[in-house]
Amino acid sequence: MKLLHVDSSILGPGSVSRELTALIMARLTAGGGAEVIYRDLAAEALPHMSAASLPGAHPLSATAEPQDDAARAVRETSDRLLEEFLAADTVVIGAPMYNFGLPTQLKAWIDRLLVPGRTFRYGANGPEGLAGEKRVIVALARGGFYGPGTAQVSAEHVESYLRTVLGFVGVRDPEFVLAEGIASGEHNKSRALASARDAVGQLAA
Repeated sequence: MKLLHVDSSILGPGSVSRELTALIMARLTAGGGAEVIYRDLAAEALPHMSAASLPGAHPLSATAEPQDDAARAVRETSDRLLEEFLAADTVVIGAPMYNFGLPTQLKAWIDRLLVPGRTFRYGANGPEGLAGEKRVIVALARGGFYGPGTAQVSAEHVESYLRTVLGFVGVRDPEFVLAEGIASGEHNKSRALASARDAVGQLAA
């Protein structure tokens, strides 16, 4: 089994999403035999999307200016990130909410995955995902409360975005481990972490 583990939090060892992805990975690899690739998007920041930074398989990459060695290295990294995602049987993503949305470094990673002909295509009935034969587990951490029935539900733009973009490439049933309210006092944080850890324990290994 090939596992891809992606963290994006800027908080290092104080990160809730990092704690949860580590717990998820420990559960998934407990039986041994897994091939793991780890990407720390905060430690190895990717440049934001441009024609030059897109994978070579993306049609827009051909519009980039002639590349020097540094630009070619960026392109090679983008190609590698796309291939890692496609090759993975299971992808574990740490996704904290920052300013009501994704960390920019996580968005930069996702921008390298949406490639026509590789992860999606347009057919007679509209877009078709080509990367659906994989499991995706997201560890989602939110400082406040944004779930259904809360006053801030309309400001939630992480889970909704990830469900949309993963569905677009064919992943129809991503799994979410949620810790929310972690910036709303120690009691709420402790309760959120306990609930999230329990959810990790319920994941199918």
